[in-house]
Amino acid sequence: MRAKTALTAGALALTLAAGAGWAAQAAPEHTPAAKPAHARVIDGYQIVTLPNANVPNFQRRTVFCPTGKHVIGGGAEAQGNDAILVGSFPSTDGRGWIALGRQNAYSSVGISVYAICAY
Repeated sequence: MRAKTALTAGALALTLAAGAGWAAQAAPEHTPAAKPAHARVIDGYQIVTLPNANVPNFQRRTVFCPTGKHVIGGGAEAQGNDAILVGSFPSTDGRGWIALGRQNAYSSVGISVYAICAY
């Protein structure tokens, strides 16, 4: 039974690899240098960053989009020895991104937060 599963996983990997190669070939050869492709498609695309800062374990840090924009994605990073990102999610009003983390041996943790914003 295991051999069959491994074979299926291998076939899937080959199929995915073949598909990735096809997608790369289907992409346009030339993209204008003025704006990244994603910025041309999404009005007001902007990444807003809240740089790393040490905060007490489990304290939330929030980065907000500029006025008039809403968050369409985001992320965070926990920095430090044994740092763990506990949560990374949009604010309830859709205007920002929230993150929190912890370190096992310390009472504080470094947290950076990123929000992807658009109109």
